[in-house]
Amino acid sequence: MKIQIRSGLTALSLAVIAAFALAPAAEAKVYKLHLELTGKAETPPNASKGKGHGSVTYDDESNDLSWNISWSGLTGDATAAHFHGPAKPGESAPPVVPIKDNPIVSPLIGSTTITPDQGKDLLAGKWYFNVHTAANAGGELRGQVLKGGEAKKAEGDAAPADKPAKHKKSKKEDAPATTAAPQ
Repeated sequence: MKIQIRSGLTALSLAVIAAFALAPAAEAKVYKLHLELTGKAETPPNASKGKGHGSVTYDDESNDLSWNISWSGLTGDATAAHFHGPAKPGESAPPVVPIKDNPIVSPLIGSTTITPDQGKDLLAGKWYFNVHTAANAGGELRGQVLKGGEAKKAEGDAAPADKPAKHKKSKKEDAPATTAAPQ
């Protein structure tokens, strides 16, 4: 009788373990996002003839963010560039991922790790990217980072943003900035 109880408990234990092993695990998703850069999208809008585009990839398990962003036609050299959020189109927000490359040149290819809360804002369309110049210190080009679609190649760009690229780490601080003044 003792043997039957043990074998019954062993069978039950194995059934429970098998059920957990076969249960679907939450799958990580890799999101493809895009942005279109214009002066008209800046806050406030400006008359820049510049334009650009970018592809952004976000992995919701590792929280890795990577980008390939290109622009052309600026009024001068880029003096700064950042991802900002959370903000809807037409709103300003502080930088959340400052680009530390020096000089800042197109195409801009890089990656970093963001927080899960920042990832939620990103996927909700509440992040934007902008490029600053001396003539437009508050930002010359801006583009909201959006899910779906592919960014188009701007004339004169060195690399299309819709093709996979080798990503190098941009020079950055260990943690994304969250307290800088809006740009």
